[in-house]
Amino acid sequence: MSRTLHPIRTEADYRAALKTAEGFFDATQEPDPASEEGAYFEALITLIEAWEKKHYPLGPLDPI
Repeated sequence: MSRTLHPIRTEADYRAALKTAEGFFDATQEPDPASEEGAYFEALITLIEAWEKKHYPLGPLDPI
């Protein structure tokens, strides 16, 4: 299965990426990391994490 990754540039792109990732999490098991689908999943998660870090940064944690 060959898929094409696209940069996440907008909130709509981000939501679409989350929807795609959701399909992997809903599967009975994650794809084999050594497979083409596993590489796609890993790259997709990396793009999502980069978007979240830039647009939804976590502030310092409250040490209560």
